[in-house]
Amino acid sequence: MLREDSLVQPFLFDDLDIRGSIVQINDAWRAITAQRGYTPAVRTVLGELTAVTAIMSANLKQPGRLTFQMQGHGPLSLMVVDCTETLNLRGYAKTDETVSSSELSGLIGDGHLQLTLDIAGLDQPYQSLVPVEGDTVAAVFEHYLAQSEQQPAALWLVANGDTAAGLFLQKLPDADLRDPDGWARVTSLAATVKPDELRGLPPEDVLARLFHEETVRVFTPRPVLHRWPADPEKVKTMLRGLGREELESVIETQGVVEIHDDMSNHTYRFDADAIHELFAAPDAPPTQH
Repeated sequence: MLREDSLVQPFLFDDLDIRGSIVQINDAWRAITAQRGYTPAVRTVLGELTAVTAIMSANLKQPGRLTFQMQGHGPLSLMVVDCTETLNLRGYAKTDETVSSSELSGLIGDGHLQLTLDIAGLDQPYQSLVPVEGDTVAAVFEHYLAQSEQQPAALWLVANGDTAAGLFLQKLPDADLRDPDGWARVTSLAATVKPDELRGLPPEDVLARLFHEETVRVFTPRPVLHRWPADPEKVKTMLRGLGREELESVIETQGVVEIHDDMSNHTYRFDADAIHELFAAPDAPPTQH
């Protein structure tokens, strides 16, 4: 039976000054990928990016949005995932027809990772751009976090068609003072986690299995969401801006005007009657020529 819950479970090793979290995205992940037709390899790396985006977004302390974009010159040319401070996330991948590699380097090719942090009240978003360095999404983010936050981090990410999940650890500034061997010990234990455990066991059970000899403080889990309702009025406004003639030309050749919102995964279809009604509405602008 498929699990329906999606959550981020934060925790802390009190005696070691090491923090972490487990993310398991179930129903929200299936909604993100519904009807997309991704290959297993693309679905895996997009799921891993989705999991780590949720982990990082759980640190947002005020209204805002965190976006990670991985872009390159390979058959997987673009992956984008964004998430709000309420852990409401969405994302998609753009691929060509020749996806065959299962490795990130073979999928993305020569590329970069861009972070965009848009916080309410700021004049403009904060952006950071770094090369994609690493053969996995986890390795790319471990490198990025070590460079940007000056603190070692470790990630284990897994994804399939039903679940995107991850385990995150980060060494805090006083960790070596607490226990010089603590970081090496905890990461060695974490590395024994199995993909099916990370995807399928409740977070408390994962922590108990991995770190039963350590003191782990578990905080309240936070739900992860995919709640991006359709917005047909926004699409209608965009279509009116294109003009009646262009839309009628599309109707003549294709029979329907179809718009797909890649990020929110909604498809909008307008037949000839809907286009006529669009421009017959009282607030419709004049036909463009």
